[in-house]
Amino acid sequence: QVHLVESGGGLVQPGGSLRLSCAASGFTFSEYGMNWYRQAPGKERALVAGISGVGGSTRYADSVKGRFTISRDNAKNTVYLQMNSLKPEDTAVYYCMAQRASVGYWGQGTQVTVSS
Repeated sequence: QVHLVESGGGLVQPGGSLRLSCAASGFTFSEYGMNWYRQAPGKERALVAGISGVGGSTRYADSVKGRFTISRDNAKNTVYLQMNSLKPEDTAVYYCMAQRASVGYWGQGTQVTVSS
């Protein structure tokens, strides 16, 4: 059974940092690209960052380039999202997503709130 469990969300002041983690199980982790999406209230879910199966290729939404870093540890079946210089507009539920061809798995999400 596939499980993706996000953690690390919370309340942080503008300019602060958080590191999200997503622990995966139930599939061959290294064979899947891993993505972080986010969904703010009243908005569609959008891609934040993605990383290839062996971690050699990454991509980022323009809004987070230079502030967020995605990484993965295939030995721990975990993907991370380091978020620095957080802004109020980064407030959203952040979701982990595993993808290989047309197959995709989602986590349950973790709330990130950026507010003073």
